[in-house]
Parts: sequence; structure tokens; C-alpha cells
Amino acid sequence: MFIQTEQTPNPQTLKFLPGKVVMDDGTAFFQDIGEAANSPFAKRLFNVEGVEGVFFGSDFITITKAQSLDWQVMKPLILGSIMDHYNSGEETISATKKVDNSLKVDEENDTDIVKQIKELLDTRVRPAVAMDGGDIIYDSFKDGIVYLHMQGACSGCPSSTATLKMGIENMLKHYVPEVQEVRPIDA
Repeated sequence: MFIQTEQTPNPQTLKFLPGKVVMDDGTAFFQDIGEAANSPFAKRLFNVEGVEGVFFGSDFITITKAQSLDWQVMKPLILGSIMDHYNSGEETISATKKVDNSLKVDEENDTDIVKQIKELLDTRVRPAVAMDGGDIIYDSFKDGIVYLHMQGACSGCPSSTATLKMGIENMLKHYVPEVQEVRPIDA
């Protein structure tokens, strides 16, 4: 098994591409081993010293490390854990508790404005941030402000504020005049 790695805009985060499906549907983000109870794969990765975050995309894994540790030390251990997972035959997320962070475009209670915001995020924003090893999930729209969850490489990334303000906020304001601001919220 050959696993590629890519740097992300966040120096504490590295993207791993195993060349296999990681998540069949949606994404999953774990910020500690306690959140990973339903994921044998995430638990395996958190057992590597220094792993502080695990994000699963469709075909990639993004790992966030402790600032005090070096990728040169951690990378071989993480690569070994990824190979062990695929050799074990275990699921990424156990079937009993699937985590689905995908946008709910067809929710009955959504206003036309919220549907438009979700559609723009789904088609224009999420594919771009996935390339950098992260995801942005819609949370709510209140009083002209769009609240978003930053996940994976986006969570704690030094450039995420610029991405939110100059990229996402400007695009949403252009297409949805009711949007006045975009703010991140803690997961």
C-alpha cells in the first residue's frame, strides 16, 4: 500500500491519501479520543503520541499534531497506523453510529436564503477546502450572520480567518445580499 502525503496551509496538519475510500458518505471530525468511540480507525490514530485531531474525508485523512512534536517523528507512525487499519478490515466508522457532517440541503424548515447559502457552500466552498484537507460545515444563519464549523486542516489554521472573511464571506455576500458576515464557531 502506497500512502501519499500533502502539506496543508496549517503547518500542524498533514493530509494523508491512502488511495482507498476513507468515508463512503459525508465526513467525520474527531478532536480527541473520547469523541472517537464509534471509530476504530480514529482510535488507532489517536494512539499515536501527539495526534490531536483526526478528520476523515471521502478519500483522505487529515491529522493535526501537537505543536511540540515533529512530523519527521510522527509521520512513519501514522503511516503504519493507516496501513494497520486497512489490513484489519475494520470500518472507518462503526455502523451503529454513523457521523454525517454533510450539508442537509433539503431540510423542510430551511428558508430560501438558507438553502441558497448551503448550496453555495456545498458546490463552491467545500470542494476547495477538501483539497487542503479540511471541511466547512454550515451551522446557522441569524441576523445576517452565517455561522460555520471549521474542521480538519481548517480548524486552527492560521489562514482560516482570511479564507472566511475574504473568500467565503465575500462570495456569500455577492450571491446572497442578506448575508452581512461569516463567523466560525467551535465544534
